[in-house]
Amino acid sequence: MFDPVIVQMAIVVVLALSFDFINGFHDTANTIATSISTKALPARVAIIFSAFMNLLGAMAFTGVAKTIGGKIADPLKLEHGMIIVAAALVAAIAWNLVTWYFGIPSSSSHALIGSLAGSVIAAEGIMAVNYAGFITILEALLLSPVIAFIIGYLIMSLIRKVFKNSNPGKMNRNFRTLQIFTAAWQAFSHGTNDAQKSMGIITFALVAGGFQANLDVPFWVKVTCAVAMALGTSIGGYRIIKTIGTRIIKLEPASGFAADVSSALIIILATLIKLPVSTTHVISSSIMGVGSAKRLSSVRWSTGQQMVVAWVITLPVTAFLAFMIYWIASFLFL
Repeated sequence: MFDPVIVQMAIVVVLALSFDFINGFHDTANTIATSISTKALPARVAIIFSAFMNLLGAMAFTGVAKTIGGKIADPLKLEHGMIIVAAALVAAIAWNLVTWYFGIPSSSSHALIGSLAGSVIAAEGIMAVNYAGFITILEALLLSPVIAFIIGYLIMSLIRKVFKNSNPGKMNRNFRTLQIFTAAWQAFSHGTNDAQKSMGIITFALVAGGFQANLDVPFWVKVTCAVAMALGTSIGGYRIIKTIGTRIIKLEPASGFAADVSSALIIILATLIKLPVSTTHVISSSIMGVGSAKRLSSVRWSTGQQMVVAWVITLPVTAFLAFMIYWIASFLFL
C-alpha cells in the first residue's frame, strides 16, 4: 500500500516539473526573441543555445527559491501543504497554457505567486498569507518593469548618441555579433531567476510534508528543475517570439542589443538580491523603453496595452483558479 504523503509529494514534483517545462517554452521565448528577429541567430540555433544557458543559470543560484518557499506562507504551519501546492501548480499551468496558446506574453511568475496565495487562502484563510513577504515579492514584480523601461531607454539613447555618425551597415554587423553574447547572458539570467521558482515550490512542499525541516534546496531538485526548463526551452515558443520580437517595435541589431543588456541586467540583479521578477515583464518593458528612445511612435502601444491587461489580471485570476481548485480537491479528497 502506498503512503498517501509520498503519493502527494510525487504528484507535486511532477506538476512542478511540468510547470518548469511549460515555463521553458512560454517564458524563455522572450529571452531569444530579440536575437531571432534581428537575425543575429537562426531560430533553431538560438533555441538550443538558450536551453543550454538556461540550464547553467538554473544551477547557479538558490536564493530566489528560498524566497518563494518561505515568504508567501510558512509551510510548517499548513495542514494540507502538498495539496495546497498541487492546486497552485494546476492553476498556474492552466493559465500559462491559455496565454501561450493565444501568444500573450503573460508572467509565469505572477501566475505561480498568485496561485500559491489563492490556494493558501482557500486552505487556511486570508491570515495564513505572509503579507509582509508577499508585498516584498509584489513590489519586485511591479517595480522591475518600470526600471527595465528606464534602463532600456537610457542604453538606447547612449547608443544613438555614440554611434550617430557610424556606417549603418557596419554598425548592424557589429551589433549582430554582440547580440550572440547578450542573448547568452539573457538566457543565463532567465535560468537564474525563473527555474528557481519551481525549486522553491517543491522545497515548500517538502517542508510542508515533513520531508525536511528547512528551505535549503536539495541537489536533486536543482538538477530536475534545471533540466525541465532546458527541455521546455528546446522546443521553442514561436507564438510568443513573434509577439515580443515583432509586435512591440521593429527591432534592429542595436535596439535588440540594448533590450538584451537592460533586461538581463535587471533580472540578474534581482537574482542576486533573492527576489523573483517576471522575465516577461522585464524583457517586454525594456523593448518598449528602447523603442521610446528612438521615438514614441515607433512603439506599438496597442500591443503594450494588451500585455498590461494580461499582467494586471494574472494575479487575481490565478488566485481565484487556485482557490477553486483547492476547494474542489478538498471536497473530493479531504
